[in-house]
This record gives sequence, structure tokens and C-alpha cells, in this order.
Amino acid sequence: MKFNRNTGTLVAAVALIVAGAVTILVGWPGPKDGSVRKFAEEPTISVYMKDTGDKQDMPVEEYITGVVAGEMKPNWPLEAYAAQAILARSFTMEFISRGGTRALHGTDISTDHEEAQAYNANNITPTIRRAVEMTRGEVMTYNNQYVRAWFHSYSGGHTATAKEGLNFKEEEPPYIRSVKIKANPYAPADVKDWQAVFPLTEVQKTLKKMNMDVGDIKEIKVDKKGKTGRATELRVVGSLGNKVVPAADFRVALDAMTMKSTLLSRVQVQGNNLTMAGTGFGHGVGLSQWDAHMLAKEGKKPEEIVKFFFKDIEIKKLWD
Repeated sequence: MKFNRNTGTLVAAVALIVAGAVTILVGWPGPKDGSVRKFAEEPTISVYMKDTGDKQDMPVEEYITGVVAGEMKPNWPLEAYAAQAILARSFTMEFISRGGTRALHGTDISTDHEEAQAYNANNITPTIRRAVEMTRGEVMTYNNQYVRAWFHSYSGGHTATAKEGLNFKEEEPPYIRSVKIKANPYAPADVKDWQAVFPLTEVQKTLKKMNMDVGDIKEIKVDKKGKTGRATELRVVGSLGNKVVPAADFRVALDAMTMKSTLLSRVQVQGNNLTMAGTGFGHGVGLSQWDAHMLAKEGKKPEEIVKFFFKDIEIKKLWD
């Protein structure tokens, strides 16, 4: 089956291959882009293994187990792992519905976190396996469509819309909402209050890659904020003029692991360095993992945790 991404229309029929009792996904799991359907059997997907370069076929649930192990820390509550499993499964099905990594690797999905989701089979524990099994086949849907199952490490107390947190170019998804969250006693200090220092030479290189060369950098400041207080635009003043840079894009281009969020409390050029400080870790959209940890500790069920972060979604079981 072929899908025209520009027009959003299908130009061929269903791309499912049934081999004996095994359903193999080959790019698109439904009769139209993003459409949800029930499967007679648990599907098998093709996975590009980043570490080895191999391509492996594996049941979806086995892949999801490795994703949960790769995306969440060890020794977390069962219900937090289970909520992450629902997200990972939803992400996987929506991702494959848009073509997955077929153009890159000839597979449905990849273990490269920059292409899809993190994956670490070595970190799988009995608790993680139990969490995946208790949500087996469950995905988040909206109007019978797969949702974009965004998640991040820590919200900083307030999740963001896709446009604010991700500089999302498309229309704001109707199931994404901004949620204010109470103080989290479980979130570690280095995500509640972080600081980072970047050499201005590194910042200059980053801006050039973004086609926003301003010459020698004199000042960087927050030019615009979203409703949750996240920086959405940064103004960079240099010897060649000044540019307005999308904060979310700048963070990813610079170093998203060090510039942990756009919930910034300090942005200052000092000598040959850019000093930044803030709270939160990640783009802030969708499920906050440390806040899911807190909700799990408070006795919330996996489905309740997911619905806390997403609006008007329905959880459907696609296979037994």
C-alpha cells in the first residue's frame, strides 16, 4: 500500500499480510491513515536494531516491553510502567500508520530513540513484563484514530500544548491538554532545578545549522512565553544583527539533554559562555513520567494516569 503524505489520501489498499496465524504489519495497520482496527491476533512487526544493524521480526508486545524498559527508570511502580506501556503501544501504532521507518530501514520501526522510541531489552524486569501484560493490546484513540502519544521526563508542574512545548507546526491535536500538577516529592533535584553552561562557539555553530547566523553573540533573552511560562521564542543579538529563534527547536539543536527544558528561569551571556537555568525535563507535552510515578504511588490505575494527561481519549483493546 502506498500513502501520499502531502494530500493525506490513500492511493492503494490495505497493507496487511497474513501468514498462517500471524499478522505482520508492513507499514499501515488500518484501512486509512491512523484508523484504528481490531486484530484477530497480536501483530508481528519488523524492527531495525540500532546496536547491530539487524532487522528482526517480533510480536508487538515484546517490542513494547523493551521500550518501557528503555524509556523508564528501574524500580518504578507497576502502574507507572503500565501507563508507559499504553503510551508506547499507542506511539508505535500511530507511527507505523504514518509509514514507520520503511523509508529509512525497510522496517516498521527502529530502536533508535531519535527515530522512534528508546529500547533496552537488557533492562526488562518481571515487573515491566507484568505491566505490559496487564495493558496488553491497549492503545489511546480519539475519534477512532490513533493519537500522537507524546511523553517527557518531568513537567516542571505544568504540561504544555504541542504548539508551546514542541513548536508543533500542524493544528493543535484536540486530545492534547495543558495540565497543572501539584508539587512532586518523587522528582529528583536535577530535573526540578537544573543549570547548564554552553560555550558561545557551540551556540554559534548551532545557530548556523539553523540558518540563523548572527555573528558574534552579544545577548540571548526570552522574547516570548507560552501560557505555562515556557519560552517559545528566544531573541539572539549579535554583531550581524538579531534573530528570533523558536525555543523548542533551539533546545533540540543545541543539546536537549543539557538544556533540559524551555521552562527557563535564567538565560544570560557571561563572557564566552551562555548560562541557562530552569525546571522540568523534556518538551512538556503529554504524559510526564515523574508525575505518572507520583500518580501511581497514589494508587491510580494505568488508564487513569494516561487520561489525566490526555483529553477526551478512549482506550481500546486491539488484540487479546
